[in-house]
Amino acid sequence: MGQTTLSRWLKAILLLCGLCGILVYCVVLPILARDFAVDYPEYAQARYPWLIFLWLTALPCYGVLILGWGIAGSIGRDQSFTMNNARRLRRISILAAADTLFFFLGNLVFLLLSWSHPSVVLAALLLCFIGIAICVASAALSHLVTKAAALQEQSDLTI
Repeated sequence: MGQTTLSRWLKAILLLCGLCGILVYCVVLPILARDFAVDYPEYAQARYPWLIFLWLTALPCYGVLILGWGIAGSIGRDQSFTMNNARRLRRISILAAADTLFFFLGNLVFLLLSWSHPSVVLAALLLCFIGIAICVASAALSHLVTKAAALQEQSDLTI
């Protein structure tokens, strides 16, 4: 698979992820919130705070998609190992960590306000572990891309 083909595939996957996110955040979550408020009237007052909270968690995710789009473009131009890509991966790591922390703390606040059930917080922990895994993986990739970019720069200067 060539660089341009890989770049196109990555961009298509990122675009599909963005569209799925829009579907989930704009269609599925409001429907689920409405149904949840009807089924559990004791949590009905928390419907809109929860929706706003979940919509806020989407912002870093779309930031990650934008940074990933830039990385895919660099791959298509045969500039995979650059300091710019290392910085993008580092930003992805920071966004993943911040979003995970925000999501975890938000769930705790809603639990303390009695706007959530403990089982929801336990389920949210799974999402937090996924966020931590993304954070660690992108930080490790950033480190490796930085080293590869330095080696490539030394190699380019030698020739």
